[in-house]
Amino acid sequence: MKILFVCLGNICRSPTAHAVMRHKARHLTRWHIESAGTSASHRGEKPDPRSRREGEARGYKFDGIFSRPVKDTDFADYDLLLAMDEANLAELRRRCPPEYQHKLSLFLRFHPDYPALSEVPDPYYGGRGGFTLVLNLIEQGCEAILQQLNSDNAN
Repeated sequence: MKILFVCLGNICRSPTAHAVMRHKARHLTRWHIESAGTSASHRGEKPDPRSRREGEARGYKFDGIFSRPVKDTDFADYDLLLAMDEANLAELRRRCPPEYQHKLSLFLRFHPDYPALSEVPDPYYGGRGGFTLVLNLIEQGCEAILQQLNSDNAN
């Protein structure tokens, strides 16, 4: 399973999902986890220090995670491209060839409170509480993804 987590700049939400899922799926040898942004404005940067601080406090490692933009080849290369919000999903849909549209979804589609809870809010301009909320949502979403995909593979 190859999953690409996507947000706007690939410095807060998607690298957090990248780090969390990489940790939670570490025992699944055929899984490949990455993250990217629909914008290239932070290309090559490390994840936001506030995201790293929140995640590292819970044991997640951000080693080797650097911002990169979504590439045209990502649509063919990944099994799932999970957007953190509707705006990024719309951008992915706009750029994605028709034959790969089925791979696109909101990250929180797997969350137990979906559709009441459908977007991971961007914490960039907020305080610490926003980064804590994002990490909580991402942990819950990653657990739900693992449960869903593992049960699908068991059938």
